Amino acid sequence: MRPAAILSAMNAVQQGQRGALMPWSPVAMGLGVAIYFALPVEPGLPDYAIAAVAMVLGVVLVVLRREVLGPIGFALALAAGGLVLAGARAHMVAGPVLDFRYYGPVEGRIVGIDRSASDALRLTLDDVRLDDVAPERTPRRVRVSLHGRQDWLDPEPGARVMMTAHLSPPAGPAEPGGFDFQRHAWFLSLGAVGYTRNPALLAEPRPPGTAPLFHLRMRMSESIRAQIPGQPGAFAAAVLTGDRSGLDAGPVEDMRAANISHLLAISGLHMGLLTGFVYGVLRLGFALIPSLALRFPIRKWAAGGALASGAFYLALSGGNVATERAFIQVAVMLVAVMLDRRAITLRSVAIAALVVLAHRPETLFSPGFQMSFAATAALVSVFGALRGADWLRARPGWQKWLVALMLSSTVAGLATAPFAAAHFNRVAVYGLAANLLTVPVMGSVIIPGAVLAAILWPLGLSHWAFTIMEPALRWILAVAARIASMPGATDHVPSPPNGTLGLVAIGGLILILWRGRGRWTGLLPLALAANLWAGAERPTLLVSDTGRLAGALTAEGRALSRARGEGFVAGVWLENDGDGATQEEAAARRAWAEDGPGMSTRTAGIRVWHGAGRRALSGAAAACNRHDLVILSEPAEDAEPAFRVERPDAGRGHAAASAANAASSGNEGTACLVIDATFLAETGAVSLHLHGGEVRVRTARQMQGERLW
Repeated sequence: MRPAAILSAMNAVQQGQRGALMPWSPVAMGLGVAIYFALPVEPGLPDYAIAAVAMVLGVVLVVLRREVLGPIGFALALAAGGLVLAGARAHMVAGPVLDFRYYGPVEGRIVGIDRSASDALRLTLDDVRLDDVAPERTPRRVRVSLHGRQDWLDPEPGARVMMTAHLSPPAGPAEPGGFDFQRHAWFLSLGAVGYTRNPALLAEPRPPGTAPLFHLRMRMSESIRAQIPGQPGAFAAAVLTGDRSGLDAGPVEDMRAANISHLLAISGLHMGLLTGFVYGVLRLGFALIPSLALRFPIRKWAAGGALASGAFYLALSGGNVATERAFIQVAVMLVAVMLDRRAITLRSVAIAALVVLAHRPETLFSPGFQMSFAATAALVSVFGALRGADWLRARPGWQKWLVALMLSSTVAGLATAPFAAAHFNRVAVYGLAANLLTVPVMGSVIIPGAVLAAILWPLGLSHWAFTIMEPALRWILAVAARIASMPGATDHVPSPPNGTLGLVAIGGLILILWRGRGRWTGLLPLALAANLWAGAERPTLLVSDTGRLAGALTAEGRALSRARGEGFVAGVWLENDGDGATQEEAAARRAWAEDGPGMSTRTAGIRVWHGAGRRALSGAAAACNRHDLVILSEPAEDAEPAFRVERPDAGRGHAAASAANAASSGNEGTACLVIDATFLAETGAVSLHLHGGEVRVRTARQMQGERLW
């Protein structure tokens, strides 16, 4: 085909999509961000120079050939800009990361208070001081979980505390290709995480005027919990101030199982309900004053007041990523009202996504970003298509409200389901029913009650509002507990292969954004994603980065070598398998048998021996004579002199695979493959995949690449 014909065809496609191309802008920027994070090595100056040239080239195409090549040039410039923004953000948040395990005095200023996965109170500290660690090597922030009795401690934002704690570098993925906490911690400026079992001490009270909004948030949270006792009060504090430190693990897990945990996070739902309620009240109040309603733009005034309330809510809640994203989405829509533009359109959603990606590119891979924008885009598209529908216009008001409620819950649930299943490895079977029973209560009772409490607070009458809210709070918690306790409330699903969510996103975007019959081609990527997910293969063998836990895949599910220890890693493995078993249940699957000071098993034809602790070294040499693979949590050099097995280089995955293949072939005289502490220190977690008799070894470091974090 001649170039002129190609350009003519491109122009025809562009003309057919005229007016509908702008919502593709965040897709182009997101592609650039995704490329940055997918690179195997950190980009250097030459790479950023190439990206800058691409940006300039894109702008030139827009200027010179706007009608034909303009959209391509604009997309090229945005994609290159996304890559540059992601790199700039990664360097801006850079800070020292602890490179060894530390035990000793820790002193710092409290800048965050929440709860850990083990339900322990957790403090985030900045301005950190560590014993015998130079300031230039001291992390900018550390996060410490407080175990043991800490009842006397009343953590206050801005106060300095001191403790004796264990600290370590942020852990890598629990398995190759899994969630990368090191990357997550890097963008939070967390250089170390740890715990203490000793009481934390107050080193210096909060100076007056320090962190006023954080201090106000914690004082409000305490007051709410004092007026609404028990977990309903902790739930109210989480919804109104963002402080979850009073919530127990039980109610949180119930809400996850019922698929209503989004009611806890101050995100799009809360921000939308709050600003919508304030907007409605202000507009109604202004309309009741004829001199204002007839002479002034009260609609814009109401939008401005709602925007101010949203900004205060953002600041009060601590400005976390989810709340920030929700505020940006709402702010774009309210500003559109103030500028006499339609508030709820795919363009406004696209602008919000562009702002979020420009500000925090790393959120592209967070479940909050993906689920929030998937739900918003789907809802705007569906309700936009229904605008003016005759069958709906003729219905009574209560029927319209009921249809809108059921449709919004169904559409949002379907749009977010793939992302929720991929990130959390489970599907809430009764999630739609739970949302129908709780979301209207949140919007009609709790959020208005919160606004009323804020108005009455200065008068000392906030308890009236909390009295109204308390039954609604108890209702939501009761619904969560009841649904979570129902048989089959959740289905567990395995993690999808790499690229599956990308196909889901592409298919959904084509269905939502493309004009004309061509949008139905979006079903093809969705079908391909479903096929890939259905055929997902999990690793035959997994080894933790400490070497203290191994898991072999069996017909019953993954069998773990230990019933206790490495609980977090064990939970991640089982979740990624789509397995609802506990660590104890997985260890009782009888695939592993006691073998001297260690445990042994046979999986996919490979004989594996696992020894945890220094005691296991005494049996490692004998185990190597009888097994193909030996896993040790200690360096093999500490074993008996007769036991010397050459380890494959950490960066040479093919060498490790060759050793494993030789071991699996059963050739006499072939040394066993040893995975020990020294090897794992260089590679991180290890997985072995068996494909047609060939063993493929993957390491976490290989999957991460050579990156800043």
